[in-house]
Amino acid sequence: MKYKVVLQQSEEGYSVCVPGLPGCWSQGSSELEAITNIRDAIAEYLAVVEEMTRGSEVREIEVTV
Repeated sequence: MKYKVVLQQSEEGYSVCVPGLPGCWSQGSSELEAITNIRDAIAEYLAVVEEMTRGSEVREIEVTV
């Protein structure tokens, strides 16, 4: 899957968030480190969502923009 991320430089390095996954964010001292860290954060986020929805009726839909 591909996710759009917002990367912002600050005095401490870079922060990065995923607008499509509320609360999913990370940071790094370099742009590369921030991107690497957000990949891990996305995987962990999706694992938690999977666990929380286990046993629920979940459907996939396609949205065309």
